[in-house]
Amino acid sequence: MKQQMKSFKYIIVAGMAVLTASCSDFLEEYSQSSYYAESWEYLDELLVGSGYVQAEATAGMTTHSNFGSFIHYLADELEENNISETRSIMSNDKPFTFGYYTWQQRSGQNPEYTDYYDDNAEWQDCYFGINVANNILAAVETVPHSTDDEIRGCNKVKAESYFLRAFYYFWLVNIYGQPYNAATAATDLGVPLKTSENVEDRKFSRNTVAEIYQQILSDLDDSRSCFQQYGTEKRSIYRADSTAANLLLSRIYLYMGRWQDCIDAADRVLSVHPALAQLNGFSGSFAVASNVENIFSMGGSDLACQMGYSYQGYRVNQSLYNLFDDNDLRKSQWYWHRGMFTGCIKEEPYSIMSSPSTPSDVNYYNECYKDGRMGLYSPVSSVFWMRSAEAYLNKAEAEACLGHDEEARKTVNHLRAYRYRTGAEDIEITSSGEDLIKDIREERRRELAFEGHRWFDLRRYRVSPVCPERISLTHDYTYYTDDLSDDITACYRFVLEKDDPSWTLPIPFEVLQFNTGMEGNGNPFRQGVSVEKPKN
Repeated sequence: MKQQMKSFKYIIVAGMAVLTASCSDFLEEYSQSSYYAESWEYLDELLVGSGYVQAEATAGMTTHSNFGSFIHYLADELEENNISETRSIMSNDKPFTFGYYTWQQRSGQNPEYTDYYDDNAEWQDCYFGINVANNILAAVETVPHSTDDEIRGCNKVKAESYFLRAFYYFWLVNIYGQPYNAATAATDLGVPLKTSENVEDRKFSRNTVAEIYQQILSDLDDSRSCFQQYGTEKRSIYRADSTAANLLLSRIYLYMGRWQDCIDAADRVLSVHPALAQLNGFSGSFAVASNVENIFSMGGSDLACQMGYSYQGYRVNQSLYNLFDDNDLRKSQWYWHRGMFTGCIKEEPYSIMSSPSTPSDVNYYNECYKDGRMGLYSPVSSVFWMRSAEAYLNKAEAEACLGHDEEARKTVNHLRAYRYRTGAEDIEITSSGEDLIKDIREERRRELAFEGHRWFDLRRYRVSPVCPERISLTHDYTYYTDDLSDDITACYRFVLEKDDPSWTLPIPFEVLQFNTGMEGNGNPFRQGVSVEKPKN
């Protein structure tokens, strides 16, 4: 599934693309009673063209962003760029980030509190993908299964469909449902669960977190089983395989606090895909399709445009940058500075001007952030990128939570050996107990920054059965005379307290409006506190 998708042919009466026509269709399914698909290949083309998240060209944070772009604004990876020397003069993206960045009662809230942007695109996209998986899983039982190739082909599309359905439900429940807490999961609200391909003319309610996680585990088990029966080597990082299913399973068990299950799944990943990119002597780009760590990716990234250069609205949070030691090669290879501005460049830079005026401006003009080239397609996603480094981190944290300090240190230090300057004194983590758990979590923050993990991690730490951590977050939002001005009119501070309901995003308004009686998440109306304006 290369990012520029090939056209595909399939016959499904009524056309599943209609599902995104309006918010009232968010969970509709088209019945398979009148479909016709003559072979598993037809279903495979449907899976490629509609089941996987499609990549959009890198763009700013707008209503047409790549899937899940908002997740980078929720936690402590980004901070507003309102410092005088690189103050935003291209803040036209900022209105679309406001509702997420300041944890509003409705995520589409505009900065003036006068209107709302659409905020249900990801909800619709996830359920559209789930619809595709449901229909394929029903249809695949009716196509020919006479030959070995047909049987293998059917297992292939089943395996990928189960994987995608699990991934979509994982994403939905961790955005709109409560974090998994074994003591309360049976009553905590998740998201609506639907696994049937049939049309259901009814209003939907929310299933529990426990029910959603049980479905995810069931789907991943089925996916692994079908992949085993399919038995063909992986051809592309843009198609799921058994290694991707095991890595997602490892992540799920980590979130659930099922430590040994997490370790077992991570070990299955590392037994076949242990490769890490060595940053010592590294001169290429990291976030590329050829990275030896790559396991799976779908969708694209807008980070190149959201922080395209030092005059835009956001920069890398200084608290994140300060976590990197000077001997940590990620600090020099993944991040750059222009004055007080910090950006991130993991992918090959592009030049937005043909000839920088001075050598000192090269990084400024070449800034592509981490994941893409403006106007082009990013080779990997900033939300759905899975690589071997995560397997090491999942295993290390689970080992530490079980009290297996030696094994935990061995695992995390193996990763650090590929990230630190050879011979550095500070290369190894030596702590134990809860300090070790916290050190591994900090390593996770460094390694997986801007890959869609941090917000989910902060949520799960809050209810972790071992070493729970609750923090508050503070974001400043600055108002300017207009979108192209650096003249500040006001600055407001927004705080997400440790036990604020908005650690879970609000169910999109359109969804609640259509599904009468569906319970929301109790997100409060939020206005910031005026603070001193940054100096000119």
